Amino acid sequence: MNSLALINEFLGQPPNASSHGYQIDHIIEFCHWFMGALFLGWSAFFVFVLIRFRKKRHPVADHAGVKSGISTHLEFSVVLIEAVLLLGFAIPLWAKRVNQFPPGKDAILVHVSGQQFSWNFHLPGPDGQFSRRDIYLVSNSNPLGLDPNDPAGRDDIVTMGELHVPVNRPVIIELSSKDVIHDFFLPDMRIAADAIPGSLIPMWFTPIKTGTYEVICGQLCGLGHSGMKGTLVVDTPEDYQAWLKERTELAGTQAAPPSGAPANPPQGTVPPPAAPKTENPNTQPQNSPAASPNPGG
Repeated sequence: MNSLALINEFLGQPPNASSHGYQIDHIIEFCHWFMGALFLGWSAFFVFVLIRFRKKRHPVADHAGVKSGISTHLEFSVVLIEAVLLLGFAIPLWAKRVNQFPPGKDAILVHVSGQQFSWNFHLPGPDGQFSRRDIYLVSNSNPLGLDPNDPAGRDDIVTMGELHVPVNRPVIIELSSKDVIHDFFLPDMRIAADAIPGSLIPMWFTPIKTGTYEVICGQLCGLGHSGMKGTLVVDTPEDYQAWLKERTELAGTQAAPPSGAPANPPQGTVPPPAAPKTENPNTQPQNSPAASPNPGG
């Protein structure tokens, strides 16, 4: 970390581990130094006023007040600098983050679902296809409600509390929540977004350093909020492939439907986030004879 960023380090900010994080760090650094300069300037001005206008020197109040326009120019300069920071740096950086997502073929796509008080991670596996999900299948052993009869989900990877990603590859995360609003916050990656029930919130980052990083919830979500933590492991490409193979094999041994499971998914089955919508074969059109009984029959 360069000398300019020492103030960030002093305030407890962890070292950056993402490709876009340096831009965010520079803005934070400038804001901190700017606020420090303002603090020293206004503090010096306050001491000057205490000495310059002390009672001993001015026993009688001067009701005319200060006639100089220096203070007005100083305040205008502060507002101008803040406007430049907001309009010239912060908003363009934010717009780039939310509008310019990496191509899907180059990125790792992960579905992340928050619940009180843990994180569930869902990866599509080697086939690149996510399994169908059904709210009626959600259980302690199936937190995301994956359909065991869907062939696309036989190699899906579901982990709780720990996510592995390869270094130097974009990672696209689609956030959702099962109960209340959470906030998926990766301090080392300089990225955070709310997980809202009923919504899909996309976010992305590119890790540039291998290691183990903390995932926390940045939104007060209940009594166990402080313990809602997870782990992001950034692997080398070789280690990531080894982990992927291990988890895929483990998922394959657990993918068989339980005895007595229905041959077809129930009508409540819904596609996973970002999956193309397909018609439910079990749903009949409303204008069919079976769906609309004949009044005269």
